[in-house]
Amino acid sequence: MKQNLELYFHIPFCERKCLYCDFLSATATEQTKEQYMEALLTELVGSAKQYANKVVDTIFFGGGTPSVVDPIYIERVMSAVREHFSMTEQPEITIEVNPGTVDRKKLLCYRRAGINRLSIGLQSANDDALKRLGRIHTWAQFLETYETARELGFDNINVDLMSALPGQSVEEYTQGLEKVLALTPPPEHISAYSLILEEGTPFYTMAQEGELTFPSEEEDRAMYYLTGEILARAGYDRYEISNYARPGKECRHNIGYWRRVNYIGYGIGAASLWEDRRFQNTDQLTTYLKNPLDARISEELLTKEDCMEEFLFLGLRLTRGVRLSDFIQNFGVSMEELFGEVIEKNIAEGLLERKGNGAEEWVCLTERGLDVSNYVMAQFLLH
Repeated sequence: MKQNLELYFHIPFCERKCLYCDFLSATATEQTKEQYMEALLTELVGSAKQYANKVVDTIFFGGGTPSVVDPIYIERVMSAVREHFSMTEQPEITIEVNPGTVDRKKLLCYRRAGINRLSIGLQSANDDALKRLGRIHTWAQFLETYETARELGFDNINVDLMSALPGQSVEEYTQGLEKVLALTPPPEHISAYSLILEEGTPFYTMAQEGELTFPSEEEDRAMYYLTGEILARAGYDRYEISNYARPGKECRHNIGYWRRVNYIGYGIGAASLWEDRRFQNTDQLTTYLKNPLDARISEELLTKEDCMEEFLFLGLRLTRGVRLSDFIQNFGVSMEELFGEVIEKNIAEGLLERKGNGAEEWVCLTERGLDVSNYVMAQFLLH
């Protein structure tokens, strides 16, 4: 039986760079976008044979803003995937879109291409906040995108929301969350993140110069806790640190990352995990366009210790945690043998807990542990 494979396509273009964004993305001419998508197709078709022993279960078009490229290229990528890869019967195929860059015609093209999941970058339901972030859209434009997608039959939609924004109050944030939940029907999935100031972004510079006022740490925490409470009441399960879903609507692609499923990334800066090798493409556009089949700039063969560490600190991102029997099956050694002291210490501190028993025993973060997940995960490093 073939193992599953995930594919990721990085589309590094956007209409305008947001003030907080440190992703590998930039504005570009139509000619550059076309050259890039042709190069990406070359990389995809030219490398497909290497991965023929797997079956594609999820596909994700991320960015940047994939919806700024001509949708014909999304159709061509999907045609190439179907031609050169085996696929499961019901793959999850996601594209990220931003309001203001997508219309009915594009959404119809995505449907035709087989895309069955949309991830819409809303970030805030408040127009003033969107302006402060440097977003190009309004709440009304988001609403138009969302309603059109529903009309066209998209029944699996994620909405991205950010908290702890400059000048944002707890009340403003929770009102925005309630507005999203009042959509008809409400989204199947919500990704809710606190804003992180990344060095090199305009926001970082503005903050250093005292031009931005951010919510206090207490307000930031209040938004975080209220997100969980409000979404739980609305019928969403928190299945990962920042992700909430209706039952059965969890993002399979992202769960694959956290469970170390093999994935191949195409495009500049794209990372891959293949048979315990991690590798990454160049982040230089001109280099990639010149020879997309020779784009790899780094490769690392993971040791058994590396794999065990990853299995734990990625698996613990999921609220269900890590199953002890899975660890033994993967590595031939028990978690207790290697990490027993760390596990018991964190259980004693109320940061980890055990659930189930026997073959169905899991170790997972508690509510308190989720708050300090980085602290807990760092303790599982073997090096």
